[in-house]
Amino acid sequence: MSSATSPTPETPAADRAYEHVKTSLLEGTYPDGHLLSEGEIATALSMSRTPVREAFLRLQGEGFLQLYPKRGALVVPVTPTEARSLMEARLALETFALDKLALDGVDSITAVGKDLAEHPACDPSDLTDAQMHNADRDFHAQLVAASGNPVVTDLYNALRDRQMRITATARTHLRRPRITHQHSQVAEALRDGDIDLARTRLRQHLLDTVRDLDIAPGTYLQPRD
Repeated sequence: MSSATSPTPETPAADRAYEHVKTSLLEGTYPDGHLLSEGEIATALSMSRTPVREAFLRLQGEGFLQLYPKRGALVVPVTPTEARSLMEARLALETFALDKLALDGVDSITAVGKDLAEHPACDPSDLTDAQMHNADRDFHAQLVAASGNPVVTDLYNALRDRQMRITATARTHLRRPRITHQHSQVAEALRDGDIDLARTRLRQHLLDTVRDLDIAPGTYLQPRD
C-alpha cells in the first residue's frame, strides 16, 4: 500500500514579500530614495497588502526602508561614510586572511590561488546580474574562509547584505571585465605564491570599487608605499 506524499507547505506571503523586496534592494533594482508602494508590490506578487506591510516593517527594522504612512516605503540612501567604512572593513578582514595564509606557507597560498582561479567570479562570461552579485561576494568570502579563522569568517559574512547592496551599482556590465580581471589577478598572485602582490592587487580592487561608487576613498584604502 503506497503512502500519499505530503504536500510541501507554502511559504508564508509575508516571507515571500520580504525575500522579493530584499533581493531587489540588494541587487540595486530599487535605487536610493525610491518610494516603494505596498499596492505595487502586492499586485506584482498576487497577494494582499497586509503581508507586504509586514515585509516593509521587517526591512525597516534592518535599516533598508523608512516607512511613511499612506505614502509607502522609502529606500534609505547609503551614505558615503557607510560605503567607505564597509570597504575599509572588507580590506581589513581580507588582508588578515592573506596575512594568515602567509604564515601557513607557500603550499597553502598556491592551493588557495588555484581554487580561486577556477572561481566563476574570474570568468568574464555573461553571468546574469544576480549570478554576478553572488559570485563576486562568494569569491571574497572564500578568500576570507581560507584564513581558517571562524570568527573572522563570521564577521565577514555578517557584512553580506550591506556589502551586496552598496556594491550593486559598481558591478555593471561595463565594469564587469575589469572586476573579473582583478579577481583573476589576485588569484594568480596567490597561485604564484606572491602574497605581497596579492595584497597590492586586492587593495587596488577594493579601491577601484569605491571610486566606481563616486566616493572619496580616504587614506586607509590608498596604496601603500
